[in-house]
Amino acid sequence: MTTMHRDLSRSIRFRDRAEAGALLAERLLPYARTSPIVLGLPRGGVAIAAQVAGALDAPLDIIVVRKLGVPFQPELAMGAIGEDEVRVLNDEVIRLAHVTANDIVRVEAAERAELRRRAMRFRVNHPRRDLRGRTVIIVDDGLATGSTAVAACEVARAMGALHIVVAVPVAPPDAAVRLGEHADEFVALTAPEQFRAVGQFYEHFGQVTDHEVLEVLDHYIDGEPWYGHRVGDDGQEEKPGAGAGAGTGAASGTDTEVRIDLGGVELPGHLVLPPEAIGLVLFAHGSGSSRHSPRNTAVAELLHEAGIGTLLFDLLTPAEEVDRANVFDIDLLADRLAATTEWVHDRPDCAALPLGYFGASTGAGAALRAAVATPLPIAAVVSRGGRPDLAGVHLRDVTTPTLLIVGGRDSAVIDLNCDAAALIEGVVRMIIIPGATHLFEEEGTLTEAAIEAREWFVQWFRAGEDAAEAVARARRSGRTGRPEVEWA
Repeated sequence: MTTMHRDLSRSIRFRDRAEAGALLAERLLPYARTSPIVLGLPRGGVAIAAQVAGALDAPLDIIVVRKLGVPFQPELAMGAIGEDEVRVLNDEVIRLAHVTANDIVRVEAAERAELRRRAMRFRVNHPRRDLRGRTVIIVDDGLATGSTAVAACEVARAMGALHIVVAVPVAPPDAAVRLGEHADEFVALTAPEQFRAVGQFYEHFGQVTDHEVLEVLDHYIDGEPWYGHRVGDDGQEEKPGAGAGAGTGAASGTDTEVRIDLGGVELPGHLVLPPEAIGLVLFAHGSGSSRHSPRNTAVAELLHEAGIGTLLFDLLTPAEEVDRANVFDIDLLADRLAATTEWVHDRPDCAALPLGYFGASTGAGAALRAAVATPLPIAAVVSRGGRPDLAGVHLRDVTTPTLLIVGGRDSAVIDLNCDAAALIEGVVRMIIIPGATHLFEEEGTLTEAAIEAREWFVQWFRAGEDAAEAVARARRSGRTGRPEVEWA
């Protein structure tokens, strides 16, 4: 039986999400005895959910869902999708709206791409929790149409949740009816008659960023809320994010301009090491670019969110750049990258970090060539819109796990990457970003490429000593030299 709870006695105006979360947490205290899992809806709901999880001493997670809207009426949900390929369809809505199979495929493809982007961004350090047989409390900062909450309920049910509670600070008066067939219980602090939008009930209702969501999730270690510092078994003060699996970078982090002395040549660079960094990526920019490349800077910022350090530096001096032949001298660029790799390795704050290369355009050829030339182990290489073919005969010597990212509208470079991938000896994967041209200038395409790169680096940085065995397994299975091509 569905039980709904509403409080229509007053119309509350919250100061901000922190206050709303604290009040909602107080109302939900009786649910602590059910040992629930609290699921925040990204992004605004996560700040509220954190307050609830803390008060109930419950595990916190997110639930990443996308509503499948009827093509000509997107607010009307004909289904929902979630992580792990969960898919729920409402056959009645599909029948009444005369939605075709092709309509469903088209809508799902678009929503699946966005869901995948969000899930990859949030799941780097936060694996999905097992909901089977559990009570779950789905939390958002408010409920308007209810379509997202309905989608979350359906996805949570498909993931095995036994009892579903939807809890929000504010909702319209008919919200309980809308959720009646989907949630087992509904809790709202207020459901005012004069409801227009969620934001009208907050004094401060600014947008919550992906970075803020990740910061909230980082406070939860092994399912328990962890605020501030605590003392570990060795008597030393630990910080959020430390412990098993943490990186070996400087605890306080580094963000500094550097001068890279390569013996007669000095190159400027920008080094960033997040606290407890899990690895370091050296960027090899393309022709006509520099360490100030806005595209590489954007990629670097996304890597930082996963605890990955970056070094953006100029491969050539200003005098050398005047001669355009130097810009396309792959051997020279690769030598500079290899020498800079040794310079980085000699720094005490970088010496223990796994290393990776990110190359764009001609920089991709230099990165692959340097991965062969340097005596230091390179954990992973990523090429974005790159020219790996410029590594020439050295491609056959590449054993470093390599990810090739190409724009779907960059047909000439797609062909060059396919040919190059067929020559690479190590593990190789190729991903095509739909709609992207060579510079990934189209909306969302650079972010998509950066997320794919981040996942690749995280995977191989964490592999550690197991990476060599992974490559060996790939060779034995015959998967090397044959690119695994995917459309993102």
